[in-house]
Amino acid sequence: MTIKSDRIEIRIGSALEYLDLVQTLTDCITEIVGFDEDTAHWIGMSVRESVTNAIQHGNKLDQSKRVEISFEVAPDHLDISVRDEGAGFRIDQLPNPLDPENLLKPSGRGIFYIRSFMDEVEFIPHSQGGLEVHMVKKVPSNSAVKETEI
Repeated sequence: MTIKSDRIEIRIGSALEYLDLVQTLTDCITEIVGFDEDTAHWIGMSVRESVTNAIQHGNKLDQSKRVEISFEVAPDHLDISVRDEGAGFRIDQLPNPLDPENLLKPSGRGIFYIRSFMDEVEFIPHSQGGLEVHMVKKVPSNSAVKETEI
């Protein structure tokens, strides 16, 4: 079977109410790709955390700003990008969630989790504004994209 890449894009407002929609889309895509239940869960958590960060921290809940989420399904990987329209941040200025003084804080672990769950993670600031979180999860060799048309 020859599979080419397929791209799915969604653009949402900066409202947390859209998280369930994004989660449902992510769950459908990970099922089509053939990820096992645990891997699909962690991919979903990574996407949800990225979108939450984009809405809350990037766009500061500004309803006039959007969050763009794209999924590219390829035979050997799932490529996901989440982009906000905010001011961005410097990844090297974030506190380490594993430092003893941060261990009991209720927030600040999202990027740590994303890096733990995904195979590749990149933070790309855009000159015209906004930050893109680019994530890749490799498809295990024993899994294959289902014959379902995307």
